[in-house]
Amino acid sequence: MTGRQQRADAQRNYERILEVARTVVEEQGTQASLRDISRRAEVGMGTLYRHFPTRDDLLEALLRQRFDRLTARAEELEGTDDSHEALRQWLREFLSGASTYRGLTTSMMTTIGDEDSPLHASCSAMREAAGRLVERAQDDAHIRPDVDGMDVFALVSAVGWVAEQGPLVAERREHLFSLVMDGLVAGAVSGRARRSAD
Repeated sequence: MTGRQQRADAQRNYERILEVARTVVEEQGTQASLRDISRRAEVGMGTLYRHFPTRDDLLEALLRQRFDRLTARAEELEGTDDSHEALRQWLREFLSGASTYRGLTTSMMTTIGDEDSPLHASCSAMREAAGRLVERAQDDAHIRPDVDGMDVFALVSAVGWVAEQGPLVAERREHLFSLVMDGLVAGAVSGRARRSAD
């Protein structure tokens, strides 16, 4: 077999593993069985580990595009007139995406402080872009000044986590999200003025 054929086979295996992993993780969550992924993709565990040495490597490949899309979306919303609605819209899109994979919110919160995690860079870029939306809403006196991007990210992630715990709670996800947003707005004053005073 030529080198070109080997590379083509390796690429097909990579794509097949990702395709199957997307389905299995949707079914089982981020702690899905790697052995099950290997079996359904019809590749050996050695092949899977050559492409994805750790579970985080596999999750990073699955989630990188989603995180990059949310980062780009936050940057796009920075240019809109209503900073409060921009933040609300982005957080709703984030929450909707986070519910795709059970355990995703836990994985994201875990990797924020773990610079060695393959998920760290793409997750951090997304969170920083969201943080700019928070600061802009604070500057326009829509969001209370005593929170930061991490607070907002953690609160909305918590809503996502709670919604994973059962169908009755999942049905109230939008209500819980609205409660978080209402709490962020309460007593808001100009973020720019508060930061200047500090």
